[in-house]
Amino acid sequence: MSAEGAGQGPGPEPGSEPGPLCPEHGQALNWFCCSERRLVCAACTELGGRCRGHRIRRAEKRAEELRNKIVDQCERLQLQSATITKYVADVLPGKNQRAVSTASAARELVIQRLGLVRSLCESEEQRLLEQVHGEEERAHQSILTQRVHWAEALQKLDTIRGSLVDMLTHLDDLQLIQKEQEIFERTEEAEGILDPKESEKLNFNEKCTRSPLLTQLWATAILGSLSGTEDVRMDERTVSPFLQLSDDRRTLTFNSKKSKACADGPERFDHWPNALADTSFQAGLHAWTVNVQNSCAYKVGVALGQLPRKGSGSDSRLGCNTFSWVFSRCGQEFRFSHDGQHEPLALLRCPAQLGVLLDLQAQELLFYEPASGTVLHIHHASFPGPLFPVFAVADQTISIVH
Repeated sequence: MSAEGAGQGPGPEPGSEPGPLCPEHGQALNWFCCSERRLVCAACTELGGRCRGHRIRRAEKRAEELRNKIVDQCERLQLQSATITKYVADVLPGKNQRAVSTASAARELVIQRLGLVRSLCESEEQRLLEQVHGEEERAHQSILTQRVHWAEALQKLDTIRGSLVDMLTHLDDLQLIQKEQEIFERTEEAEGILDPKESEKLNFNEKCTRSPLLTQLWATAILGSLSGTEDVRMDERTVSPFLQLSDDRRTLTFNSKKSKACADGPERFDHWPNALADTSFQAGLHAWTVNVQNSCAYKVGVALGQLPRKGSGSDSRLGCNTFSWVFSRCGQEFRFSHDGQHEPLALLRCPAQLGVLLDLQAQELLFYEPASGTVLHIHHASFPGPLFPVFAVADQTISIVH
């Protein structure tokens, strides 16, 4: 037996209540088995006992250890209570005061900034409405001027026609010949009055409402209020054999070798690495985002369903025909392309994601960077029909974010 102390140990003190006895040997539980973590009697520790060979301690020694632990724990709890009391009394009031003052400053900052934005919006609204009013007045005045001009022309033509009819009905041959010079002059005068022609001066110029500030604010407001982007996926029937389409139909990977696994069809692009989405839009407001960070050569935009699919000509090359409008990157060059017209875009950095916002009511196509909300390019056009999201990639991969 490994024990601290020897012998049976003293029994209970005179006059004290007898303690619990060992249920196995009927002796006082004066020892503590450290192995089994329980009180035992002396017989349990001797030869044949269940705790022989265990680490044994006197019960009063174990109790003294526990009392010391309790004292230490109470001291620690007292120190912890003192720390908490000091924190509540000294620190929290200061924190609360700082929170109140910081919140007040933040509130003032929000009010100040929104006030500035509101003032700027009101000023821009007034300026644009004045431009709209001025343009309306100009168009109205031009139309009035045209009315007066053509009223005078009609009166003059009626006078000339009446004079010629009068000559025709009242003059004999000799008199008519004598009036030949006058007839010539009248005819020449009538020929000097030209037919009306279409003039842009008679139309209201909608460009007067275009404002970079309004576009930025509008785009920011729209992008912030959209509940989500469209669930755009590729139409696998259109995917070029130089592209590999992922199983979820959202990722295109460029392959310089033409795949022989793609069955040719009338919808498939057979030369340029293009793909159309399986959804078209013909009304409303639509947005989708494309992850382009892995590619240095891509095109993203919209196209009409009539976009040709076959051959290496410009008819099926995105941005080089009347059927497509695209934002493109080639190396470090960015541009917007439509109908063979390429507009260079000066970007400060390469966007990791490219957002497309299509407003068919306003007939606007907008490209933006989702991370910053920066508008990269905006294009106004009269789109002649339903538009499909369109994609091209000639380096690595691009994927639709969902």
